[in-house]
Amino acid sequence: MSALTKPTKGAPQSLPRISAKLERKLQRLAAVVVVGILSGLAVGLSRGGGGATSLIAGATYGFLLAAIIGAIELFVLEDWDWLNRLSFLTNLIARSAIYAAIIIGIQLLQAGERVAGAPLQASFEDFWWSFAYSAGISVLVNLGFSIANLIGPRAFMNFVTGRYHSPVEENRFVLFVDIAGSTGLAERLGGIGIHRFLDRTFRLLTQSVVDYRGEVLNYIGDEVIVTWPEHNGAVDCRPLRCFVAMRRALRKAAPQFEREFGAVPQIRGSLHFGPVIVGEIGDVKRAIVFNGDVMNIAARLEELSRKVDGGFLASRAAMARFAVPPPFPVSDLGTLPIRGRVDGIDVVGIGAVA
Repeated sequence: MSALTKPTKGAPQSLPRISAKLERKLQRLAAVVVVGILSGLAVGLSRGGGGATSLIAGATYGFLLAAIIGAIELFVLEDWDWLNRLSFLTNLIARSAIYAAIIIGIQLLQAGERVAGAPLQASFEDFWWSFAYSAGISVLVNLGFSIANLIGPRAFMNFVTGRYHSPVEENRFVLFVDIAGSTGLAERLGGIGIHRFLDRTFRLLTQSVVDYRGEVLNYIGDEVIVTWPEHNGAVDCRPLRCFVAMRRALRKAAPQFEREFGAVPQIRGSLHFGPVIVGEIGDVKRAIVFNGDVMNIAARLEELSRKVDGGFLASRAAMARFAVPPPFPVSDLGTLPIRGRVDGIDVVGIGAVA
């Protein structure tokens, strides 16, 4: 096989994990702070009739509560694995208790009144009224965080904004990633053991998805489907870099997997690009689904990836959309026969050690 594309001297380097993760968290923190300030202004309007002092006090409380709670949530609590493994309700209660302690501390300091130059609260009635309102807002924000983590932050925002309430057509990169040999592992580890193995693996893989701005569409058995809108995925070959980063993360975590499960996960995958239909579907359990030939071809390419060296196939349609050449060699595999297409499909591959 001949090398199709080789890394150029000026090719951009892979995105540092910490910078991508930090950028995402700072964006979310900024959004939380804006909501907090607006909520604080609403409290000021309701209590002080719109006077400057009450508005300043409300905005101060809103800023402090949102900034402190948001920072602790994003930079501390999200990284506590033991907390994230709790059930939804237990997690919500634990987080809300932490929020309550922070709120009580800020309310006791009466920071809003001090900044606004207003008289300090003299009665417990005022204190508990402010505490109850702030606690309510904080629990709602926490509930929003928890729901977003359950269904995915982007899917949550898409439901809220109604972006896909009516179906639309979008050009998307679609990455299928499959864990090789999971059937044999299931027989050896048992039902509960293979579930823990897959959970641990998917948690590790999705870190790379976040780093490279992807969106987890679904987990199906031992497979995860990741997508990028064209304008996001074309930048810096993100889908390819994401898959390679997944492999590197698994190699790094290999000793831990070996100790815990006696096996190290290996992945194979496929990448395709084209128009997909995206829209909400269902009633009792509503979901945002992706349909179209692109999804079918990506799934069939993943099946074919099991038979090629390196365990990865990317269509030329996907490769042609990247803004820059890949940062590592890819091999021209020619035209492969694929179920559903009489003329086959042109594909490339990457090495197992990429």
